[in-house]
Amino acid sequence: MKMKKDNKKSNRINEQIFAKEVRIVNEGVSEVMKTSEALEKAKEQGLDLIEISPNTQPPVCKIMDYGKYLYQQKKREKELQKKQVKVEVKEIRFTPQTDSHDFEFKLKHAKEFLSKGNKLKLSVFFKGRSIIYTDQGKVLLLKFASALKEIGTVEKMPIMEGKRMTMIINPKKKKEGDN
Repeated sequence: MKMKKDNKKSNRINEQIFAKEVRIVNEGVSEVMKTSEALEKAKEQGLDLIEISPNTQPPVCKIMDYGKYLYQQKKREKELQKKQVKVEVKEIRFTPQTDSHDFEFKLKHAKEFLSKGNKLKLSVFFKGRSIIYTDQGKVLLLKFASALKEIGTVEKMPIMEGKRMTMIINPKKKKEGDN
């Protein structure tokens, strides 16, 4: 008999369980019995014997409908995926001689990104001879961070990486009363 292949992992059911003894778990009560007895018990109830934890000694099994078990597994996985928070990193680029109008324009976008819960990566690019103005780039980044201090916190201070200086800002956590 071939085993059913599930997308991620398949559970052994009924005759696919090869252990001599199994631990049956139902509503907090567990008992160890022979596999043949457990199969008989499952068939009497019109249900399946499902191997939940095959690596334990003896393997842990449950008597229930296999279709219902798969449904519960998928439902549990969906709930876990809903609870995961995906944080995007948005990048804003500058040059050392960024004008005040451009600064304000980029600040507006940065506030929008942080309010949506995204991280910000600020980068100042130094091309050619502008590499001698690293202090201007650092001042620019620190000025930007101070303008965002109400809605963001600095995760990583300005660091020079090759021909660019980067800084990372996280959004501040919203309090329970804030909306």
